[in-house]
Amino acid sequence: MPKNTIHRLLSPLLLWRLRHVNDRVYLIVVSILVGIVAGLAAVLLKTSVHSSQELLYSWVPEQYRVFALSFYPIIGVALTVLFTRYVLGGNLSRGIGPVIYNIARQGSIVPRSKLYSQLVTSFLTVTFGGSAGLEAPISVTGSAIGSNTARVLRIGRRERRLLTGCGAAAGVAAIFNSPIAGVLFAVEVILSELSAAYFVPLLISSATATVVSKALYAGQPFVLITTSWPVEAVPFYLMLALFTALLSVYMIRVYFWADKFFERQRGTFRKVLLGGLALGLLVFIFPPLYGEGYNIVQLLLGGHASQLVDGSLFSVYRDDSVWLVLLVAAGSMLLKVAATTITIGAGGNGGMFGSSLFAGALCGFIFARLINLSGLYPISEVHFIVLGMAGTLAGVVHAPLTGIFLIAEITGGYAMFVPLMVVTSVSYLITRYFEPYSVYTRKLVQRGVYVHQDRDRGLLAQLDLFQLVQTDFQPVRPTDTLGELVNTFRHATRNVFPVVDAEGHLHGVVTLDTVRDALFDDEHYTTTRVRDLMIDPPAVVRPDDTITDTLRCMEELGAPALPVVNGHDRYVGFILKSTILANYRRQLIKESEV
Repeated sequence: MPKNTIHRLLSPLLLWRLRHVNDRVYLIVVSILVGIVAGLAAVLLKTSVHSSQELLYSWVPEQYRVFALSFYPIIGVALTVLFTRYVLGGNLSRGIGPVIYNIARQGSIVPRSKLYSQLVTSFLTVTFGGSAGLEAPISVTGSAIGSNTARVLRIGRRERRLLTGCGAAAGVAAIFNSPIAGVLFAVEVILSELSAAYFVPLLISSATATVVSKALYAGQPFVLITTSWPVEAVPFYLMLALFTALLSVYMIRVYFWADKFFERQRGTFRKVLLGGLALGLLVFIFPPLYGEGYNIVQLLLGGHASQLVDGSLFSVYRDDSVWLVLLVAAGSMLLKVAATTITIGAGGNGGMFGSSLFAGALCGFIFARLINLSGLYPISEVHFIVLGMAGTLAGVVHAPLTGIFLIAEITGGYAMFVPLMVVTSVSYLITRYFEPYSVYTRKLVQRGVYVHQDRDRGLLAQLDLFQLVQTDFQPVRPTDTLGELVNTFRHATRNVFPVVDAEGHLHGVVTLDTVRDALFDDEHYTTTRVRDLMIDPPAVVRPDDTITDTLRCMEELGAPALPVVNGHDRYVGFILKSTILANYRRQLIKESEV
């Protein structure tokens, strides 16, 4: 239905609302609506993926299953690429990073295509064994639901931002049946700052989605009943935090290294073939890498770690050796991030959220099993498995509160709150020391989009530097004479003149102050050239410079304006400090509007 038609049909309802329903109540009602729709989307995705996986699994005889599991992923990635190219026009925008960008730079306007694109592509990828999680796609879908609901209902900019967060919170809450974790995920990852009054719509949306999920689908994947934890184990909690922090740093760095590798590859179907074969090989050697991996976590929590070897090449040597199990666990833990990145880089869709939980569970298991084998102190492997999940999630996503409450809610381990706080906080702090930005925000920061820094920096980051460039500065040639320069001065409105050659390259600048004495030297009007009078600018702004860096440079140099060049070092114009500050003020007013 066309957008104008929708607005025309809704106009009487919106007018009635303005007369009879106050803004706060209306926002709560809309947040409930967003929670219902996002919850239904999460249930649809989870149910369809799990049902389809069981169907694919049952088709293949057991003796050929390992070969099928190695071949399925390339089919899923290929189908995802075909859908992306021929239905979405090649534009998928994977992951949560683009949504954070939509909020930071585009007024929380999430493209309508994300209402369905993330669901379909993640379904195709993960159903066929793509080694990635469904949390990011459903979170993006929820954000799109919230954003576009606000647009259709003509809700203001700030409320649209809130409803975008409500959708993300509802999606995560519905997947795990964990409403508090959904809210905290939205606050820590999606929204850079939040007024305390806005927690109510977030809580309501998240709780609504959880109710929908509970009613239609048992979305809570893990169950753990525990009543206490030993104080004597605190040193081991700290040691585990260190290991999960190192694992988090490793995962972030490998993720972006592999991401750059795939960006350098040319040809869509070459990526599909290369990535599909690599992923198939990894799954063939380490079958736990197939799909999300939550079934493996459930095996660990159930005390069935020996089944990690089932279906792998190592099963032919199986003699119930604990070292063989640890070898498969360690290989799967270290290669999970590679499998996820290959899945995404080859053209599939998924996220690092579930992969972090998977790798963290294996990390906790390996650590606990080694401590128990050493005889130092008997510790609960189940406790350390869930603590490893929380610590790794906190490090990779930079969301310690989400890690604490998610694990507490989905495992029923509220008695583990203190160990959870110890492991997640230490893991987060150590990871952030080595990797200041999360797996979701690092690429955005490289593009100059600061989303979780101070408010001033965040507002500046929303400005587009090249849109602020002033192009009314009169350029002069290096070969122009002093007389020609004087004639240019007579008709100019600026007192700075860029010196540009015929190819458009910037050679320097001429200002009235630097040539004031020469202006009165009539004898040299025909012999003195502009190249003899020009000076180097204090600095030059290039395409990869951010607004924040440019403003800082101006402050340090005391320069009111700096020349700007493009990627080919050709002159574009000047950026003025006054222009930056004026646009910053307008952005501040816009953000403060109710």
